[in-house]
Amino acid sequence: MTHSDHSQNVQKQFGEQASAYLSSAVHAQGAEFALLQAELAGQGAARLLDLGCGAGHVSFHVAPLVKEVVAYDLSQAMLDVVAAVAADRGLDNIRTQLGAAEQLPFATGEFDFVFSRYSAHHWSDLGLALREVRRVLKPGGVAAFIDVLSPGSPLLDTYLQSVEVLRDTSHVRDYSAGEWLQQLSEAGLSVRNSSRQRLRLEYHSWVERMRTPEVFRAAILALQKAMGQEVRDYFEIQADGTFSTDVLLVWAERY
Repeated sequence: MTHSDHSQNVQKQFGEQASAYLSSAVHAQGAEFALLQAELAGQGAARLLDLGCGAGHVSFHVAPLVKEVVAYDLSQAMLDVVAAVAADRGLDNIRTQLGAAEQLPFATGEFDFVFSRYSAHHWSDLGLALREVRRVLKPGGVAAFIDVLSPGSPLLDTYLQSVEVLRDTSHVRDYSAGEWLQQLSEAGLSVRNSSRQRLRLEYHSWVERMRTPEVFRAAILALQKAMGQEVRDYFEIQADGTFSTDVLLVWAERY
C-alpha cells in the first residue's frame, strides 16, 4: 500500500466516525490530560500543535492555557467536528489544518509544544513523522506522545496487532517502548521520561466506534477464544470480547 493509498484509507475510516470519537469515553477521558495541562503551566504565550487531533480532546483541554493551538489531522470530518465544538465553547484560539503527520506544512521552529494522543499507530512512517515533529519544534521545545503500547513479546504483539487491524484497517502498528525510544533518538529528540498506564477497551463500543464489519467482529472474538492462557491473562480478555492494553506516555525535547 502506498502512502497515498493509506491516507485515503484513514480518511475513509474516520470520516464517518468523527462524531463517535467526540463522545467516546476512551478518547474524552484520561489521567494524561492533567499531565499535559501541568506541562503548560505558565506558558500562556506558547503555540501548540495537536498532531493527529482526532475529535479534538487534547486541543480542548490545553487551549485555555496557551496562545494558540493548531488542531491538525488527516480527516476533514474530524477537523469539522473540532471547529464546531471550539466555536461552541468559545475557544477562539484553536484553528484547524488538514494534512499528514509525515509532511507538516509548518515553518521550522514554529511550535513550542507538539502533543499527539492515540494517533501515531495510524502514521504510515513513524520515523519520518518524528523528524517532522523535531523540525517544527523550537530548540528546547517539548513533545508528548500518548499511544497504545505493544508489550514487545512476539506472541503478545501478534495478538495485539491482529485485533487492531481487524477492527480498523487503517491501523499500521502499535510500537513497543524500545521502538519508541529508538525512533525518537534517531529523529533527534531527547527522551525526558515516560510512563505507562492501563486502558480497558469495552468490546461493543470499541467496534461500534469504528463501525467494524460483522465478519471482522466475529474474527476478533474467534481469535480471542483461540488464544492461549498467557495472551488471555495479559490482555485480561473477557467473555464478551472486552480487554485491556498498555498505553505509553513519553516526553521528549528538541535538542
